[in-house]
Amino acid sequence: MTSIGGAEMVDWNLAVATATRLVRPGPEVSRDEARAVVAELRRHAKASEEHVRGFTRMGTEDTHDTPVLVVDRPGWVRANVAGFREILRPLLEKMQERRSGSAGGAVLGAVGGKVTGVELGMLLSFLASRVLGQYETFAPATRELPAGENGGGRLLLVAPNIVHVERELDVQPHDFRLWVCLHEETHRTQFSAVPWLRDHLEGEIQSFLGETDVDPMTVLERIREAAQSLAGGRPEAEEDDGGRSFVELVQTPAQREILGRLTAVMSLLEGHADFVMDGVGPQVVPTVAEIREKFQQRRAKGASRLDMALRKLLGLDAKLRQYRDGERFVQAVVEQVGMDGFNRVWTSPNTLPTKAEIAKPADWIARVHRKAES
Repeated sequence: MTSIGGAEMVDWNLAVATATRLVRPGPEVSRDEARAVVAELRRHAKASEEHVRGFTRMGTEDTHDTPVLVVDRPGWVRANVAGFREILRPLLEKMQERRSGSAGGAVLGAVGGKVTGVELGMLLSFLASRVLGQYETFAPATRELPAGENGGGRLLLVAPNIVHVERELDVQPHDFRLWVCLHEETHRTQFSAVPWLRDHLEGEIQSFLGETDVDPMTVLERIREAAQSLAGGRPEAEEDDGGRSFVELVQTPAQREILGRLTAVMSLLEGHADFVMDGVGPQVVPTVAEIREKFQQRRAKGASRLDMALRKLLGLDAKLRQYRDGERFVQAVVEQVGMDGFNRVWTSPNTLPTKAEIAKPADWIARVHRKAES
């Protein structure tokens, strides 16, 4: 289960065990409260389907066959490890081939997949307490992780994190839970209503990984740097690394072009979800203005110096920019050409915005609309 070519590169089971052991406990709730939260999140997820479809004009009745899974923090870890195992398999096979003939590979062989598993688990334990929801699309379907009948993924709602944030922000719990579900349901709609999107995204990721030309020890060292930041060993990481993320530290010149396309797609997906969440919100979430203001303040403020250092190393600060840049792009396009005009973005990979067009929506409109009308 954890071996590639007979030798363990990453002990995935140990990564899960480590993350589960280290993850912070969730907020205190009674058993009845926990059941009520789970039931309400399921209701909100179901209600969000109609709200999102009506606002975005995407999808049909048979597109939403992907399951909604309300999970705890260890459940989120297990789902993401399953996804990582699948998406990273080609890279690990490549690293395994190189390991046998390189000095760095010999050292990695001595250190073994268990150390890598522990350090990966440390990173996942950090992330597991911060994610409110996620559309996970890469893990193969299992009994624990059911997926859509047509090869889709699953929608994860991390109940303890949602409760933690709603308490921290001191907002109306029912409104906040629906607000979160609107965002995550938009992601489910994006992938279920646009059949080619999952394969396109996976293809870009595999192209990025396929261009990796790095000694296996370098990858291990970068994982260790991030883990040491988490443990407090290098709280000054943001100065040392010049603000570069883990991904940027290991990429080659060829990967930068691919990463630019991936950044544009992720900016579109995240910005679209925020745009929809705020567009639907005033009609169905009475306190949406208060929630948005407090949530934006929380995003901008961040947390401790250590938390900010790890955010930067993992590229999470870039994700926050994606929300802002992507939402501005969607809003500008919708204002100019309407929702149906914006939805041309989902026609094919060729109509996705480039990274430059995310910053200049008028250029995307000129390329896609004027070309189509000429």
